Amino acid sequence: MLVSVIGYSRFRCDACRLRRARRVAAFALPFVLAAAVGMTARAQDRSTAASASQPAVITLEDAIRLAQTSEPAYAAAAAAKRSAGLDQSIALAGLLPNAAYFNQGLYTEPNGAHGQVGQFSETADLPKFIANNGVREYFSQAIVNETLGLGPMAAVRHANAMAAVASAEQEIARRGLTAAVTEMFYGSLAAGHKLAVAERARQEAADFTKLTTEREQARETAHADVVKAQLVEQQRERDAIDAQVAAEKARLELGVLLFPDPRTPYTLKAPEASPELPSKEDAEQAAAKNNPELKSALASLAASNADVQTAWGALLPNVGLNVTYGIDAPQFAANGPLDAQNGLKARNLGYSASFTVNIPIWDWLASEHKVKQSEIRRDVSQVSLSNTQRRQIAQLDETYSEAQAARDQLTSLDQSVATAEESLRLTKMRYAGGEATVLEVVDAQSSYVAAEDAREDGRVRFETARAALAALAGTM
Repeated sequence: MLVSVIGYSRFRCDACRLRRARRVAAFALPFVLAAAVGMTARAQDRSTAASASQPAVITLEDAIRLAQTSEPAYAAAAAAKRSAGLDQSIALAGLLPNAAYFNQGLYTEPNGAHGQVGQFSETADLPKFIANNGVREYFSQAIVNETLGLGPMAAVRHANAMAAVASAEQEIARRGLTAAVTEMFYGSLAAGHKLAVAERARQEAADFTKLTTEREQARETAHADVVKAQLVEQQRERDAIDAQVAAEKARLELGVLLFPDPRTPYTLKAPEASPELPSKEDAEQAAAKNNPELKSALASLAASNADVQTAWGALLPNVGLNVTYGIDAPQFAANGPLDAQNGLKARNLGYSASFTVNIPIWDWLASEHKVKQSEIRRDVSQVSLSNTQRRQIAQLDETYSEAQAARDQLTSLDQSVATAEESLRLTKMRYAGGEATVLEVVDAQSSYVAAEDAREDGRVRFETARAALAALAGTM
């Protein structure tokens, strides 16, 4: 009997503990779920922040597009083009009639006399000022004016020519910016590659110092080899520091054009393959059709011719037309007071038209001198156009030769790097076997570093020349 009671008591205690555990679990479950959700959200925020902190990947097209939004010279050229477009609209408006709505009221002290001046009025008092038509006079008129002459038409031609100049100048700025960004893009890439070369050369020098130290300890070489290796290692460390500074400088210079903060981290992604150079005939044909500098020079000459026409316009007659409709009456109303004689009201509304011809006679030769000034400036524009044509021909040949030579040298530079690398490997093997001197190893290391740096410089040279050629030909 005692055993069964003890067993029952233990069973009740276990059941109580189980119920308490269930109540605690039910109470704690929402908090556990909330904590889990919070941890998940924090993990997602951390992953989002990590992805946001990753450096932006910038291609050459991205760099050009970003530079166009922040470069001042290009922004000024684009603004000048838009302003020139508005000048065209303004000049065209000068050829069209202009309209105005004129309103005025006059009061003049009467002189005590009575009469009628031009129009019936309830008060026939005459004004003291004989230039005025009545004691009270009201104007409410729509006025249309038009002037015909050579000057306004020449102004339209000048505005069109200057708009063409502004468009060509914007294209020149765009191509120049593209070429500059291309050079800076590949220059920054080359600086990064040179930094990697310098780090590798520094590690190579450190390994060589370790090798010479081990050979000295094994009494296989003199201490002079260790000293020479240490000197080279120290120089390589300084070269690596300089390469780091050059790479950072190149990144900041390019970052000025790409981001509001030039210190923004980013990585550059070079194109998979550079476009092939066009043939010289294709480049010449494209340059003849799409060269903006020639277009700018031609448009400047057209503007100079328009200036000559404007100067001649001051020597020729011009015709003016004026049409006025409204009231000019003693009452501010469409109809005047009732005329007792005929029983009719006077109509104040009416119109008038005038036609004028202005013929210049004598202005002490000022207009003739303005014509000569404009002709002198036109002659300068013709010389500038001729010079631009010759310069573009020479520049196209020079740029094409530069791009062709840089392209041909790339293969040679790659071969030089491979040869220098093999030479360094063989020289180190010979030194380890006691067949080469430390000077030969150092010379092979220097040759390998110089070959790799020359290859990077050659690639920048080729890409810069190719961009300059595309800018001249208008194919970028």
